[in-house]
Amino acid sequence: MGEIAVGTASWTDRTLIESGWYPPGVDTAEKRLAHYARQFPLVEVDATYYSPPAERTARLWAERTPPHFTFNIKAFSLLTGHPTRVAALYRDLRPTTDKRNVYPKDLTPQAYEEVWTRFLSALDPLVTTGKLGAVLFQFPPWFTLRRDNKQYLLEVQQRCRPLRVAIEFRHASWFADDNGTETLDFLRQHDLPYVCVDMPQGHRSSVPPVLAATADLAVVRFHGHSDRWTSRDIQEKFGYRYSDRELAQWAPRLRELANESGQTQVLFNNCAGDNAQRNAATLTGLLADPAGNPVG
Repeated sequence: MGEIAVGTASWTDRTLIESGWYPPGVDTAEKRLAHYARQFPLVEVDATYYSPPAERTARLWAERTPPHFTFNIKAFSLLTGHPTRVAALYRDLRPTTDKRNVYPKDLTPQAYEEVWTRFLSALDPLVTTGKLGAVLFQFPPWFTLRRDNKQYLLEVQQRCRPLRVAIEFRHASWFADDNGTETLDFLRQHDLPYVCVDMPQGHRSSVPPVLAATADLAVVRFHGHSDRWTSRDIQEKFGYRYSDRELAQWAPRLRELANESGQTQVLFNNCAGDNAQRNAATLTGLLADPAGNPVG
């Protein structure tokens, strides 16, 4: 069975800090990251979706974590076709516009290319220290199964190479009817890791919880099952804690997935309070015990 690494999609969330998960005295960015890295081998950085990272910040992340710690980096919103705040763009690349949000088409080709260059180069400290896991490309609900979107996946892979990318869909068309086979075969053909998701069903953005390895890396993201999934309030959207019973049902499925890939990464994105950290610790215990009983 391949290695399974479990982590969460945040270590700096305000509600996590307020939850009491960090011990007394762990009250700075440096101390919090060091404490988190003693609990888990992996973390996903979601802040880079909202604003591109600075190389200095990536260097601090690398310096403040142990040798084999892994960071997955969520791609900047502009690079996945999401609306992007003008204020989040590099100052010298901002278009002259009255719009609050822009898309790639609103930038000059030269500026768009420069965003790609700067985003990827900022990750160099993680690359050189061997701490970059994958760059997560989570596409928007309007990114449907069609030829030009499949071509864009290949463009993303080419732009990021030799960095590893992971692909997450948010539209049901990729798995509707018989499309799931086509989608997974395409990803396998091009050695693109598929991001399996557990999320609320019945929404425009819903993708079924299909577990499949399409490359040597498999990624699973747990978003929870909040009944407020469409809320603009992030705490309501992700305010869900998995029960021990739910996680016990997932453990054997994750072991099976790990048999298909060299490495499996499991990330809890139910980041409201300490939900993600508590669930990640429980699942880690379950995976460590062949009998499927929580260890601790």
